[in-house]
Amino acid sequence: MLNKKNSLQNQGSFLNKSSSFVVEVIKVVVISLAIIIPIRYFLMQPFYVKGASMEPNFYDYEYLIIDEISYRFHNPTRGEVVVLEDPRNPTRFFIKRVIGLPGEEVVIEGGQVTIVNNEYSEGVILNEIEYLPEDVKTSGNIDIILGEDEFYVLGDNRPASLDSRIIGPITKDEIIGRTWLRAWPFNKLTRFIPPIYNL
Repeated sequence: MLNKKNSLQNQGSFLNKSSSFVVEVIKVVVISLAIIIPIRYFLMQPFYVKGASMEPNFYDYEYLIIDEISYRFHNPTRGEVVVLEDPRNPTRFFIKRVIGLPGEEVVIEGGQVTIVNNEYSEGVILNEIEYLPEDVKTSGNIDIILGEDEFYVLGDNRPASLDSRIIGPITKDEIIGRTWLRAWPFNKLTRFIPPIYNL
């Protein structure tokens, strides 16, 4: 009789511990989702690179963390690498570098990019040595004045990039966010800072 009573007590104790454990797991999952979901959809978002348009700075299948909140407070700056919607197909995304800012004139000629703006009315050739190998030239013969909400974006792999030379300027609304962190592969973990230009 005593053994049966002890067995029942042990079973009850085990059930109490098990249900307590399940409740704790559910709490952890609910709290985690309450934290992760807003971050995932409103602050930061993971993307992976697909294609070679940003080589040699970004390679196929690298895993990036995109900052989605900064551009709610300020515009993208020249040199920042952004993830954007394809204006022709919003279900596809591109990763490109911001080259021209709203109101500027962007001229591509002789393999170089020239920026004309209020500060440089005669134009200044953009020094892209920080992220482009010296032998890379920007193909095209383009002269475009950007609207007040337009940005000109180019891929770093200029000979093999589908960018503003083809799709045209993009608007701020089409930009998802700026590339903040390369999270994978671990040996290439990088926090991205825009380059310093000669203008």
